Amino acid sequence: MIFSGSILPEIGKLHNLQWLELSTNKLSGSIPPEIGKSYNLRELDLSANKLSGPIPSTIGNLTRLRYLDLNSNNLTGQIPSSICNLSSLEILHLSENILQARIPQCLGNFSTSLKVLALKENQLDGPIPTTFADYNELEYINMNGNNLHGPLPQSLGKCRHLQVLDIGNNEIQDSFPCWTETLPELRVLVMKSNRFLGKLFSNNLKNDNILPFPKLQIFYISHNKFTGYLPDGYLKNLVAMENVKTSGTEERKWLQDPVTLVLKGSAQELVGIFVASTLIDFSNNQFYGSIPYSMGKLNSLIYLNFSHNMLEGKIPTSFGNLSALEQLDLSSNQLHGEIPLQLTQLTFLSSLNLSNNHLSGPIPTLPGQFQTFENNSYMGNPELCGYPLTKKCRDFDKTQPMSPREDDDSEFLDAFTWKAVVMGYGCGFIFGVIVGCLALLYGRPVWLLNIFFGVRRKI
Repeated sequence: MIFSGSILPEIGKLHNLQWLELSTNKLSGSIPPEIGKSYNLRELDLSANKLSGPIPSTIGNLTRLRYLDLNSNNLTGQIPSSICNLSSLEILHLSENILQARIPQCLGNFSTSLKVLALKENQLDGPIPTTFADYNELEYINMNGNNLHGPLPQSLGKCRHLQVLDIGNNEIQDSFPCWTETLPELRVLVMKSNRFLGKLFSNNLKNDNILPFPKLQIFYISHNKFTGYLPDGYLKNLVAMENVKTSGTEERKWLQDPVTLVLKGSAQELVGIFVASTLIDFSNNQFYGSIPYSMGKLNSLIYLNFSHNMLEGKIPTSFGNLSALEQLDLSSNQLHGEIPLQLTQLTFLSSLNLSNNHLSGPIPTLPGQFQTFENNSYMGNPELCGYPLTKKCRDFDKTQPMSPREDDDSEFLDAFTWKAVVMGYGCGFIFGVIVGCLALLYGRPVWLLNIFFGVRRKI
């Protein structure tokens, strides 16, 4: 049954009401301030409706509330600071509204039991709260798609239970937050489309006893201004992207709330998608140097995008070990050399983009997934040849001996004759000089006359 119309002020008379779940209906109008009189409410879910207007400040009176979900409405105004009175709150979901102004500073430490803080796709601005408290229980933070700016607060490093941190599509200006590598439970790190800059490096990488990002499975930092070499110290130690089980029976953990990724050029939400969908996206930055060979260890990696950087060198042959890879984008770099035959071993590869590089030689023609890719996978590599490109490979230079031509024979004979003459004159000149010197030293030696003129000495 679908409910429509507005929520009546009489809702405030239901003093014993503990659960109110009216999600996915067609409710409109504003949330009545009288709802703050339902003091015994434990869960309030008004998500996926057409509610408008501000969040009433009286909602801060519901001090027993543990679950508050107002996402996917048309709510406006600012987040009332009175929400920070809800000290028992575990889930705060205000995503996909039109909320504006700054995030209240108190949202970082108002509840020691808060696990989910979802504010994505609003119009919030200003800095992220800097007051995240010690020993908090936060597992999920999503502020994607706002107008947040300033640095990323280091107090987020106190969120030792954090599994998902999504601050993509904002205006955050900072260097890479190296402290994120020490978060023991972090599985998803999304920083795309901000103003991060500098190199990805940490002193902790010098300590072999500390693995960075021990559980990270989604590393999404595209569309920033990161520079320097690709962080081999990170990439070779992403142990949660290794040793995929091919039986399909392995346990996979699920996200509780959507994380939006751009795959195959379209937005897809990680809701109902297991976190084992591992992803590395460093595209549209300013990375240079070669791709680390050690990346071949990440055999449970499903999506890899290094496009639109300044990477050089060859495509590592170790990529043939990425047995679970489905999408590979290395386009718009300065890679050279041939396409490794090992890539034909990737039987799950469904999307390949190697365009706009300096690759050369034949496109691998072994049977398999490689035969399904079209021209646009290889465009912008003038020295590539073979199917599906129209440029054919001239492999006869390597496979067939060159048949000599008549002109070549005559050139060979002419050169041989000329060299013989020069050698003859040279040898004759040297021999003549030697004979002349002997004649001057010994007069007319009989043995020499005997050799050349047949004159014999009388006895």
